[in-house]
Amino acid sequence: MKKKHRHKKKPSFTKKWSAKLHLWLGLSVGIVVFIVSLTGTMYVFKDEIQNQLRKDAIYIKAETVTQKPLSIEVLKEKVSLELNEKYPISSVEIPLDKNKSYEFLYYEKDKKAWNYFDEVKINKLIYVNQYTGEILGVYNEKYDLFPILKSIHWSLLLKSDWGKYVVGIPVVLFIIMLITGIILWWPKNKKSAKGRFWFKWENVKTWKRKNYDLHQILGFYASFIALLMGISGIYFSYPWVKNIFNYTLSGSLELPKEKEIKSPDSLLSKNNSVFDLAAQETRILYPVSSSFRIPLNGKNKKGKELQNIPVTIYDEDGKFAIRSQVAFDKYSGKVLFNKPHQQLNSAEKYANANYDIHTGSYFGLIGKIIWFIAGLICTSLPITGFLVWWGKKNKKGKKI
Repeated sequence: MKKKHRHKKKPSFTKKWSAKLHLWLGLSVGIVVFIVSLTGTMYVFKDEIQNQLRKDAIYIKAETVTQKPLSIEVLKEKVSLELNEKYPISSVEIPLDKNKSYEFLYYEKDKKAWNYFDEVKINKLIYVNQYTGEILGVYNEKYDLFPILKSIHWSLLLKSDWGKYVVGIPVVLFIIMLITGIILWWPKNKKSAKGRFWFKWENVKTWKRKNYDLHQILGFYASFIALLMGISGIYFSYPWVKNIFNYTLSGSLELPKEKEIKSPDSLLSKNNSVFDLAAQETRILYPVSSSFRIPLNGKNKKGKELQNIPVTIYDEDGKFAIRSQVAFDKYSGKVLFNKPHQQLNSAEKYANANYDIHTGSYFGLIGKIIWFIAGLICTSLPITGFLVWWGKKNKKGKKI
């Protein structure tokens, strides 16, 4: 008698098309996913690495610390004279820790450029001892590893305004790949679920099977963090993604627009200590914050003239989620408005936190470690996925 052959059940319509989408999208954008995942993973511990490498510039010698730092204008002038750059100093970041140095930043962009190196005219960070005026370190951030990694991750070294879409499209497709991957992984029953959660390689000898398990099992564990990374990534790229978040969190498509209050004391002669007055008042208003940033060139990010002096206060070192803002009259230094983090609506709070969520820093050091591991797995998925496809394509005929 002939033995009855058990025919395998045909995959469902959903799994069939999930498999096709997963394959087609993987082959089409796999190389971009690999580059974006690798650079993002390398960027995760940027602060920890830089804090160690720049320790001597960040921290001031105890014997030089005095009660009162030098005027910001005096320090600004000293930096300008020593570096002799053709561009003005953009801003200064002032830590509330007296043992940490001030950070003066030169930053200028060329709107007509098409790539990162032409777009960034200058990006220099200068660490200054605020008590003596001594320059402790000058770092050309334009050619530093981490800003370059960030640019590759953000725009593949293309101009940031439109390069983000070049990366954004593959990231959207990657999100679809993650969803289809979860559908393909999902077991039919408890019995088939046993081999889906961990590796069982006792009797497995072929590299193809091991590679398949690496792709499937590691991909499943990383997929949920990867979805969070992907969605928080396209939040930066596409206004419609922001609008969805804004409407979901606060019932409005757009974030509340702050009307920039024009300095009312414009008829008065400018107080030369206006930046020091702003810094002094900020310290009083936010005594337990980490640091605050003051723009010094009178321009906003888009290059337009500022109507006042907007000071951004950061609650925690290395995080942007909890931010407050105070605006000062640019002639007299009087407080025009004070908006602490607690007064922001849910959409505004998320907008501030999105970067930290994307990098894992929102969840502290443990979050960064988890994001780093998930990033490594995401970097491996295009490789193991390609090898799965290659292995099936070059499958040898079964012996009779």
